[in-house]
Amino acid sequence: MPGARSGSSGSSGRWRGGLREKGGALRDLRVLPPLLRLLALTQLAFNVGFFAVLPYLAAHLGDGLGMGGWLVGLVLGLRTFSQQGLFVVGGVLTDRYGPRPVVLAGCVLRIAGFLWLARADGTVSVVAAVVCVGFAAALFSPAVESETARQAVRFEAATGHPRARTLAVFSAAGQAGSFLGPLLGSLLLLADFRTACWAGALVFVAVLAAQWRLMPRRDHDHDRQEDGSRDGARAAARAALRNRPFLLLCLAYSTYLLAYNQLYLALPEEVVRATGSQAALGWLFALSSLLVVCAQLPVTARAGERLGQRATLCLGLLVVAAGFAVVAVAAPFGLTGPYGLLPAAGYVLLLTLGQMLAVPSARALVTEYVPGRHLGFAMGALSSFSGLVVLGGSAATGALLGSGLGPATAWAALAAVPLLGAVAARAVGPRAAA
Repeated sequence: MPGARSGSSGSSGRWRGGLREKGGALRDLRVLPPLLRLLALTQLAFNVGFFAVLPYLAAHLGDGLGMGGWLVGLVLGLRTFSQQGLFVVGGVLTDRYGPRPVVLAGCVLRIAGFLWLARADGTVSVVAAVVCVGFAAALFSPAVESETARQAVRFEAATGHPRARTLAVFSAAGQAGSFLGPLLGSLLLLADFRTACWAGALVFVAVLAAQWRLMPRRDHDHDRQEDGSRDGARAAARAALRNRPFLLLCLAYSTYLLAYNQLYLALPEEVVRATGSQAALGWLFALSSLLVVCAQLPVTARAGERLGQRATLCLGLLVVAAGFAVVAVAAPFGLTGPYGLLPAAGYVLLLTLGQMLAVPSARALVTEYVPGRHLGFAMGALSSFSGLVVLGGSAATGALLGSGLGPATAWAALAAVPLLGAVAARAVGPRAAA
């Protein structure tokens, strides 16, 4: 496994002197080997199918099924926990059986969950369908993410293509799906929510067919020779608990995810304060997704050339903190109307830029601090740990925003979260995976 700095100067120099000169984002996708292209396009399809349905679930539960606000919140919370909180399960299964069966099982569960959700009209059936939808992602997402990371390391070793740049293609593909999915869902809702569920299921049928046909079966004998003996989930967990750089990385990444979650908690409150409604939220979300799709690869290339992955992660978290600081500084002026949206837009732009720096670098660092045989567990644990932090941190954030301290104090306090993450990232030592 390569050392602490992703891509040596020689290998990155070969890349700068070769393929990178010739193209942009589409070229980056085309130069990847077939399996990496399949994984990136799979991530795009995952998000198209998911975001065609889930953004509209709350309205369906409340307006369509007449559920109370607390019950809608509980259902949405169960979906988040069954997905993010259980990523480590999918990671362990991926390490044990390889990505192909885990991805296929996740696709089957997501199809079943969407079809169930389309017909569910009672609390028990809705909860069961939503948990099925969430747990499906807990299976296929760690499998796809860990296999992408594993293949990115191999591609870097073979060609000098920086692993963070490969992971940036993966992130940009996911954001493209996040942008296209709600647009598809808004068109399908012209019929009804059930139609959106059927269409989401159809997307995952296509993904299932593609994975069944194109995803190679894992050669376990080869993996044993390459990665050593299969220690199992307990050994992976023990190794992770003793791996100080990985634990600090989890802490740093969790502060980013908690900060990113404010798109759904603090940002709507700021938009309502400035304009009196949430109508502008959709435009701000679209701005974030388009920025990632258009700028992810150039940002990653520049950062990867000039900084190491740890420094890039630190910089990303500092940029995220600056986004919160923009709103905190502007709050005393009490801007409203179109001008009142400028601080919120600045927050979204800086948060998105920080995301483009932090996410690929964090995933690249996982491949440096964790041996290949435990990558599935590590990717799952990274998300599960961060999900638990977000779960507790969101409750604290809600209390903070409702405490009457005022927007300036609240947003300044939120800025401290990614600053702490930058400190944790800075403390990550230069240790390569065994």
